[in-house]
Amino acid sequence: MKDLMLFRHLRNPAAWISSSLLFGLLFLTPQLHAQAAAAPVVNKGDVAWMLTSTLLVILMTVPGLALFYGGLVRSKNVLSVLMQVMTVFSLLVVLWVIYGYTLAFNGGGAFIGNFDKLFLKGVGVDSLAATFTDGVALPEYVFVAFQATFAGITGALIVGSFAERMRFRAVLLFAALWFTFAYLPIAHMVWYGPDGFLFAKGALDFAGGTVVHINAGIAGLVGAYLVGPRVGFGKENMKPHNVSFTMIGAALLWVGWFGFNAGSNLEANAGAALAFINTLLATAAAVLAWLLIEGMTKGKSSMVGGASGAVAGLVGITPACGTVGPMGALVIGAVASLCCVWGVTGLKKLLKADDTLDVFGVHGVGGIVGALLTGIFTSSALGGTGAADFSIVHQVGIQALGVGITLLWSGVISVIAYFVVKAIFGLRAPHEAEREGLDITSHGESAYDV
Repeated sequence: MKDLMLFRHLRNPAAWISSSLLFGLLFLTPQLHAQAAAAPVVNKGDVAWMLTSTLLVILMTVPGLALFYGGLVRSKNVLSVLMQVMTVFSLLVVLWVIYGYTLAFNGGGAFIGNFDKLFLKGVGVDSLAATFTDGVALPEYVFVAFQATFAGITGALIVGSFAERMRFRAVLLFAALWFTFAYLPIAHMVWYGPDGFLFAKGALDFAGGTVVHINAGIAGLVGAYLVGPRVGFGKENMKPHNVSFTMIGAALLWVGWFGFNAGSNLEANAGAALAFINTLLATAAAVLAWLLIEGMTKGKSSMVGGASGAVAGLVGITPACGTVGPMGALVIGAVASLCCVWGVTGLKKLLKADDTLDVFGVHGVGGIVGALLTGIFTSSALGGTGAADFSIVHQVGIQALGVGITLLWSGVISVIAYFVVKAIFGLRAPHEAEREGLDITSHGESAYDV
């Protein structure tokens, strides 16, 4: 009888449809609820923090880096340095949204992305990026803008190595070539998880020790060699023309670096707080360490030394800020500062390169030291966030691999890029123009009335 009733029921289309719908709702409703619960959501606090962090990184560059560099050069070249920093930053931000973002943060390649998001195709107000384990995500525009500032400041850092002697248009062409073939592959390898080559290997670089500082540092060193020394280098007085500018620039860098480091956490939570306090402590320790060694070796501690120490500490803690503890940050800041003192004195003499504003001595050396020490102080035994089975020896090896790949790749690309620029525009301004000053000869302006 039951079988007959079922048969009649199924022969009735209306009854069959209603039964099917009822069954579907009963069966699928729990799954639909689970999917809805798993859908990523946007946290307004995270968005506000990331927009603020992006603004802070812009502050680092224009005016922070510009004033820091501008104060260290001679008065006849200060505008040329300010121009180069601002223009390189602007150029790379534009190139980032055209093709940089898609090559760095899209696609499944180990070494470079693809062109699926060329001209930000598919990126809109509803698209999300950086989905976290707790189901929170960032609007993709926020992530694009934040990473654009990293690309911009990295290229601007290189300006300090060939300051006071390189043609303006040559600077811009080199920046575009280097950004395309050096910065984007390194950024993809280190930060595009889980597919990036170095990310997959387990390399730790929280905010850009390899991607930003070592990358820019080696490009600067290559440039110092290939562009050649300034006219009168080693014979004429080339002391900084305005140390006050340099101190203000360093202070702005320190303030902006909280967005650079703590913002790299991508969320406003305890991870950002850890990166924040580590950035504060490492920099303070680095300032004290630099001034101490200057006082011991020269008898006096200088403002330029204090400003340089601040930058050295900021560079050193960058790769480690999100994974080491506060005491580890103090050690990293102090050690990075001491190593950078050697980088701008002893190492610079050994290399015999006119790296005008010590891009390699501070950013290259500081980045290398910071990257390697990250592999040590991330250990939970030393106060870091590493797992219980964290191996210092293994991690230092992975960190060294990242350092080596960055030095080799960026160094080779830089050599090629400089030669391409030389063939097209020439690298150096004429010696007569250099003696008169690039402010007048390149830009038709003077920073100071005489």
